[in-house]
This record gives sequence, C-alpha cells and structure tokens, in this order.
Amino acid sequence: MLVEFSVGNYLSFKDIVTFSMISSNIKQHTDTHVFESQKYKLLKNSAIYGANASGKSNLFKAMKFAQWFIIKSSKDMQAKESINVERFALSSETEDKPSFFEFIFIQNNIKYRYGFKADKEKIVEEWLFSAEKIKEKELFIRNYQDIKVTKSFEEGSGLESKTRKNALFLSVVAQFNGKISESLIDWLHNFNIVSGMDNYYTLVTLEKLDDEKFEFQFFEILQIADLAIDFIRFTHNREKESDYNAVMLELLNPSFKDSIGKRHRKIDKYEFIDPASEPFPDIKTSHKKFDKDNNEVGFVDFELEKQESEGTKKLFSILGPIIDTLNAGSILVVDELDVKIHPLITQFIVKMFNSNKQNPNNAQLIFNTHDTNLLNKEIFRRDQIWFTEKDEYGSTDLYSLMEYKFEQGAVRADRTFAKDYLAGKYGAIPFVGTFDFFCKDE
Repeated sequence: MLVEFSVGNYLSFKDIVTFSMISSNIKQHTDTHVFESQKYKLLKNSAIYGANASGKSNLFKAMKFAQWFIIKSSKDMQAKESINVERFALSSETEDKPSFFEFIFIQNNIKYRYGFKADKEKIVEEWLFSAEKIKEKELFIRNYQDIKVTKSFEEGSGLESKTRKNALFLSVVAQFNGKISESLIDWLHNFNIVSGMDNYYTLVTLEKLDDEKFEFQFFEILQIADLAIDFIRFTHNREKESDYNAVMLELLNPSFKDSIGKRHRKIDKYEFIDPASEPFPDIKTSHKKFDKDNNEVGFVDFELEKQESEGTKKLFSILGPIIDTLNAGSILVVDELDVKIHPLITQFIVKMFNSNKQNPNNAQLIFNTHDTNLLNKEIFRRDQIWFTEKDEYGSTDLYSLMEYKFEQGAVRADRTFAKDYLAGKYGAIPFVGTFDFFCKDE
C-alpha cells in the first residue's frame, strides 16, 4: 500500500512536496473510506484538482519516472548514459541541484522508506529504511559512490563496487536476487500508472474476460453504466495468434516472469500496447434489435472501434485495470480518469473503491480530475481531496483540503466543497479574464 510519495526539483515542482494517503483524525466515513495497515490508517482513494498546467499530471510523471528508474536503472542503462531527470527550469537556484524522489509504502506488513537524489550524470544520494513496528531501522545509505550497508541488508554486501554512478543500488541488488530488494521491486510492479486519455488498455480488459469472476463484474458494471451492451464477441488475426498471446502473457500474467526470467518483465502489467502497432482483436458489441412494435427480434453487432461512442470505448478500456486492481488489492493511478465518461460513471468508480463490499482487499485509487461533481462530502473526506497550484514563479504547490486554512480556521465538513472550489476559496483554479478583447473601441 502507498503511504506517501514526495518529489522536488522535478518538472514544475521546485520545492519538495508530499502526497499522502494517510488518513487524518476526522470522523467522516471511517468505516468505509479508511483501512488499517501496519498501524497506519490509510485512504482507499484520493482525487487531485487544479487548473490546467498546474502540475497535476506532473505528479504522476514523477511517480512514473521514479518507478521506471528504480526498476530499470541497473540493467537498461549504459555506463555513460545520462539520467533523464528534468529539473525545475524556472529558477537559477535549482540548476545545480539534484532531483528528489521518495516512496513510503507497506509491503509484506513492513513499512519501507526508500528514496534517491539524482542529477543528469549520477546518483547523489540513496537511502532505504524499514519499520516492522514504529521505529525505523537503516538498511543502507548512499552518498555518491560511498554506500554503507547495515547487517539488516546483508544481501547488498559486496555489491557496492558493482554499482555504477548512474544506477541505483537497490536496482543492482535486485538483479542479484536480494530478498528484500526483489520484494520492493515487486511492489513497484503493482504500482500501476495509466492514462485516461487513450483506450490503450482494451487488451487488458479483453484478456481478463477469460476469468469468470472478472467477466461477471465487468458486465455488472456495463449494465449499471446503461450502455445497452448484452454481450461481446471478439476474434483476432489467426496468423499472428502466437505473437498476440505472448504479448498478452507478458502484459498481464504475473507468473509469466517465472518462466522467462524477471529481466523481461515490464514496468507494470498495464503498460499499454498501441493498437496501431500490435495485432489487435476484432471486438464487436451486441445490442438488442426490435421490430416496429418494439418486440425483441435478435441482436445487432457493432464494431467497438468504429461504431461505439468514445465514452463506451474508454470505459471498456479502463475497466480492465480498475476491476483487476480491486480484485488484487493493488494500487492504480489514473491520469484524467473522468475524460470521455459521464460524471455519474466516474462517481460510481470512486464509490467502488470506497466500498467494503466492492473493495474488500483495500485497493487504492489515485487520480486527477476536473469533475467538481465529486467534490461532495458524501463521496470524499476532506483528506481525500488534493489541489495543485502554481505560484507566480511557476512552481507547483500540492496540498489537501484538510491542510487548507481559512482565516477562521480549517475547512469544516459541512462546507459545500464544489461551490467553494469554483468560487476560488481553496485556490487551484484558473484565473479566467474577461472577453473585452473581442470588443473593438469605436
């Protein structure tokens, strides 16, 4: 489970900001929206609001970069290859400083705090701590190429000299089958970051339909969404069937790593396949057909990609990762969850994650959105609502509604969140000017 993620001097984040899934002490929805893990009370989902270009997507890009670099740096980078960090560009103060990334998470009932600082050429610092109860213990600390390994991380002993200056020590140790390091890499593989802008995850949904439980859940949601789809037919290019199956195995099957070796495993199991470049199945949705007296006379097949609405295609695509995340109790981060789908469907997805029945394994959903219909005390606690706002110098600040303070104190639970937000009371909205520029002075 994700506890916190921090980033600094990266993209639009000049100073270090922290996104947290730790619940506050407020009393609302404690029996549904909050769960306990390793003495932490954590939130099941959170939404991030903000103006366009305020940094919402940059937070997810920072997560994705850190995830990729931790998993891949020791094996997919050459000795002299530069590190793809993008430092905050609008200040001379950050030009010579490294970027900062840190995850705090729970894996196998142990809390870990892992992070690193890096510039284009090298790792400046790296650290790993663990806590089985409250007190942290140091596993290793790195300062440039000086790596100090404790007895609690014996799997890293002797690998210090094998660590390049542009590779992370944790990634190196995982390559040598370290028990702790492999466990942390496994957690990162289940920390899935997807885009809600495109329909790249249709194949994920399609493959999962072979599972009876998933199929039942999928069609239940389609009925709730009122899409009038009764069943789905699909075929794919038989000449490329073996290629397609191999792609799907690597994309979806966690056990596939055991048969071909972990070095071939993708960053996360929802890493998209572009339908334009891979064999893609012919998917048809079946709809009831009626005669002039509205009697049912059969079915008509529509081609999903050509005849269904953009909203239907988006829902078909995103439901694969969503249902799989709920069943696995893992973490899903969605950039622009609400794009192309009705606000009531977005609300339904959020409510599934907040439901003890639909989310018995305490999966976590994190997403950004402009949908103010969700800013409702019946849907979200105040600590589940986050905002991004740029200051006059182009730097993004990140804060939760729980942290926001009026002159008279904190935001109360009985406030109308959506109305207040659109009125600019919480910040994080665009300052839209007037239309006077259309008027020509006479």
